[in-house]
Amino acid sequence: MSRAVEESNRAMLRARDAMDRSYAEPLDVPALARIAHVSEAHFIRTFRATFGETPHRYLQRRRVERAMYLLVQTDEPVTEICFAVGFGSLGTFSRTFRDIVGESPSDYRKRKASPAAVPSCFTKAWMRPSSVR
Repeated sequence: MSRAVEESNRAMLRARDAMDRSYAEPLDVPALARIAHVSEAHFIRTFRATFGETPHRYLQRRRVERAMYLLVQTDEPVTEICFAVGFGSLGTFSRTFRDIVGESPSDYRKRKASPAAVPSCFTKAWMRPSSVR
């Protein structure tokens, strides 16, 4: 790999790391391009070539991933989670969540909150102490 490609990859990783750390903060392409030390247009092209998605889509996906965790692990209302992960409106959050996950945030929470029915014979076999030491 050439030195220029390595430098470009490092710059994109710096920007992606900033997005991972500050996903709930308002981030825009000019700020991310400054972190990567490149122009805005070059940043968008190079980020997409490096990671396979635009910076905006990557940030949306990171926010939705965090929201998925919060929906299952907390009792916070969907609206609070929406704002906590960095979305500015519930409508945008719900639409983006559905696009990425395939169901609404409320439906995702309901589905994940109710455990799948497992036959008791499997549960007993799984919980049985092992005779192997």
